[in-house]
Amino acid sequence: MITARVLRRGLFLLGVALAVVLPVRIWVAEPIVVASASMLPALRVGEVMVLDRWTLRGRGPRRGEIVSFRSPVGDLDMVKRVIAVPGDEVQIKHKAVYLNGRLQDEPYALHTLPRARLDGDDLGPLTVPPDSYFVLGDNRDQSDDSSVWRDPEGRRVYFVPRAALQGLVRALPWAS
Repeated sequence: MITARVLRRGLFLLGVALAVVLPVRIWVAEPIVVASASMLPALRVGEVMVLDRWTLRGRGPRRGEIVSFRSPVGDLDMVKRVIAVPGDEVQIKHKAVYLNGRLQDEPYALHTLPRARLDGDDLGPLTVPPDSYFVLGDNRDQSDDSSVWRDPEGRRVYFVPRAALQGLVRALPWAS
């Protein structure tokens, strides 16, 4: 039988745990699960990662980093790689990414339909506005990203606003 003392102690410990865990999840880090194949081969469906909310409080994301953000065209949380940062000029020609006029070496990029011409395979040049980012999934032919987004009226949406960023996506420290 549970006594009042045991119940109070249990509630106190639960309160302490919540007081520690909730702020950490809100401001520092939280686990996330990869939900789509858009980031293959870097991130696999079902893989558990850490959403680092802390790092982007002090700086913007850098080219090549993987970020989580609220989609600019829907009500989804997404995970993509930052390709271009504010002030960069980005262009896609026949699936190849050019940044500031230079062809990018992207060993992480996967093209599952290399001969097909898809929406987003040719784009720009576009200059990334202040406080915005151009992002692409690594699985380029299967990714809903800056190369293909459209708003409800069908207008192209190329950039993720900084305010939509949730954090950097990182591997679990023990899962290397």
